[in-house]
Amino acid sequence: MADFEGAKKHILRHLEENLPEHLSYHSVDHTLDVYAVAMDLSEHYGLDPADRQILATAALLHDVGFVLTYEGHEKKSVAYAREVLPKFNYSSEQIDRIADLILSTQVPQSPKSQLARILCDADPDYLGRKDFFVTGSRLFHEFKTLGFVGNEQDWNKLQQRFLESHDYHTDYSKERREPVKQMHLEQVREIVAAYDD
Repeated sequence: MADFEGAKKHILRHLEENLPEHLSYHSVDHTLDVYAVAMDLSEHYGLDPADRQILATAALLHDVGFVLTYEGHEKKSVAYAREVLPKFNYSSEQIDRIADLILSTQVPQSPKSQLARILCDADPDYLGRKDFFVTGSRLFHEFKTLGFVGNEQDWNKLQQRFLESHDYHTDYSKERREPVKQMHLEQVREIVAAYDD
């Protein structure tokens, strides 16, 4: 039987000790947030314990690749999963399912299973929450440090494009998060429109 609690401690310790400090958004806090949301959604959809464990493990691992690389981090996360999870008695079938879930979070997302839809919605859950601007500011600082955006104008234009192209995949997130996300999109559009005035 897979030792989920042992794997969880190992993964979180690895993230705490090795994630680059400049990742102000892709931090241990983000991983724990995605994990918590995924567990809430798994409860809502009544997943059985085996599927919950697969989903939980994938949520904890989905961004571990950021320890090694920014671009293509999902593949590094999968490689880490394949290296570490056998030590915690995960079967090859479980690891394959976890790997598929991690890869499903690549943007643009196109999840093929219920578990993948849940994980893909848990990852950017904040887009439709009250902490949108606070959490978004952490991503702005991360992107600025990495040179992806130069200033807040660049950031807000990027945010607008992302919000316009993003879709939630589960009925739960469409009902609970989409309306708030659309409200945030309107607010960001107003900010961007003001740059041209």
